[in-house]
Amino acid sequence: MLNNNLIALAITLVIALLWLRINDYFAHKGWVTSKTSRKIIHIGTGPIFVLCWLLFNPSPIAPFIAAVVPLGITLQFALVGSGVIKDPSAVAAMSRSGDRKEILKGPLFYGLVFVILTIVFWRNSAIGIVGLMILCGGDGLADIIGSHVGGYKLPWSQKKTLAGSMTVLIGGFLFAFLMVWVFISQGYLDLTPGEIILPIFIIALISAFVESLPFENIDNVTIPLVSIIIGMIVF
Repeated sequence: MLNNNLIALAITLVIALLWLRINDYFAHKGWVTSKTSRKIIHIGTGPIFVLCWLLFNPSPIAPFIAAVVPLGITLQFALVGSGVIKDPSAVAAMSRSGDRKEILKGPLFYGLVFVILTIVFWRNSAIGIVGLMILCGGDGLADIIGSHVGGYKLPWSQKKTLAGSMTVLIGGFLFAFLMVWVFISQGYLDLTPGEIILPIFIIALISAFVESLPFENIDNVTIPLVSIIIGMIVF
């Protein structure tokens, strides 16, 4: 563990920006579609950032310093989405249709959620970690798998599939379980792997149902919100 939070911040920022710019470049070059790039960013950014929490020291200010990374990236999203900053690569990577204004919806909410949960829960609570990981591993994977597999359409949401909902459940559970296990193994959480299986499954199950509802562009808010509410009950 690094003693200097500023060094930890610098390392986290470099890793996060490198991840984003690689995906921006691939999308701009047309090597991956905008939709795929958007989801890869959605899936990978969270676990990378949360793992970087391990770099920070135990001081009370550490979560605020760590939150500078998603806050800075979110401000960049806002500036690109509003047209203040011209960044065609970022627009190609994070929008579905190439319209920069789309960044002011899902990606912006995604970043704000990370800022809030980092500050409120940090690494001494499984609740925030689970909420973020279900957002990444569940909701992020659902669109990719659901659109490729197809299959049975949900009666209450014709744009959603059973395959997508199962992906939220399974992907969210696995991402959350593995990440919480990492923080248990590092001594930050006073839990055992056996104690977290059922709570995480319950949170992932309810989150999968919420994701299946026929609402657009709000999953980045509703999924972590529901995860946190249920997490405060089951943990």
